[in-house]
Amino acid sequence: MALLLHLTGIDEAGWAKGFGEAMPDYRVVTRDDSFDPAEIEYIFVWKPEPDAFAGMSNLKAILSLGAGVDALLEHPALPNVPVIRFVDEELTHCMSDYVISQVTMHQRLFTRYAAHQKAKVWRQLYPPASHEISVGIMGLGVLGTDAARKLKAIGFTVNGWSRSAKSIDGVEGFAGDARFNDFLAATDILVCLLPLTDETRGILNMQTFKALRTGRLVGGPVLINAARGGHQKEADIVAALNDGTLGAVSLDVFEVEPLPRTSPLWELDTCFITPHIAAISNEQSGVGYFSQIIADHQAGNGLRNIVDRGRGY
Repeated sequence: MALLLHLTGIDEAGWAKGFGEAMPDYRVVTRDDSFDPAEIEYIFVWKPEPDAFAGMSNLKAILSLGAGVDALLEHPALPNVPVIRFVDEELTHCMSDYVISQVTMHQRLFTRYAAHQKAKVWRQLYPPASHEISVGIMGLGVLGTDAARKLKAIGFTVNGWSRSAKSIDGVEGFAGDARFNDFLAATDILVCLLPLTDETRGILNMQTFKALRTGRLVGGPVLINAARGGHQKEADIVAALNDGTLGAVSLDVFEVEPLPRTSPLWELDTCFITPHIAAISNEQSGVGYFSQIIADHQAGNGLRNIVDRGRGY
């Protein structure tokens, strides 16, 4: 029996070498190797092709390289076996690094000073203290919870919104559709770390932006999206930046990636773009995580971090 690596656009050889060293007594194959699909017990995937799972009659689990599994769950031939999310301390740490960097950049008004520097303008704007700014985090899973705790530790007021009620020390929680507008009304900097589901697709829209609190940040409230491009309506973001509904945005994800050169987002001084690099799955930690999951499962223990297909995460 074997583990198959099916990683579109990623160096499979490097991952195969790592898994081979971590699991010397278990066969590891890539798509370039000769193998019988019926001998595949586990498949490690990123952007699987339409026929990725063909003939895998003994498949026990699908291991997802990405923390988000929305695209994988849309695969037309996804087998009815457990899908395992990548939960990794390094990835979580990197996402919090990104969120904190963008929150503090906007809180300290560097977005405004960048424009002033370009225009050679000396104008003293005094940023509010961190405790005067409320950061609202949409999504309180592993990533959102870590970011919330770290932002609270450096002085920000932090609110969280999630599908079901969550309890985090020092963070005010809002849950469900009934509390969404209350959450937005208490938010100056909105951070999206939601999973992408039918319910959350397009949630970053003009209606959402107009419900955010105003008056705390020069220029208006701020959006930070490091979750999925499917959460945002980019035409609404452009309109909101142009009419002052939003003061600035930081976007790491987009409706179409790479972001087309024709996108008006490139031209907006108050839009800060990064190319989907907020938190990258680390090869070393990924090998350690998934090889341990396989070893535990082979030893008769249960799988962990299984995706709830009904919820989409």
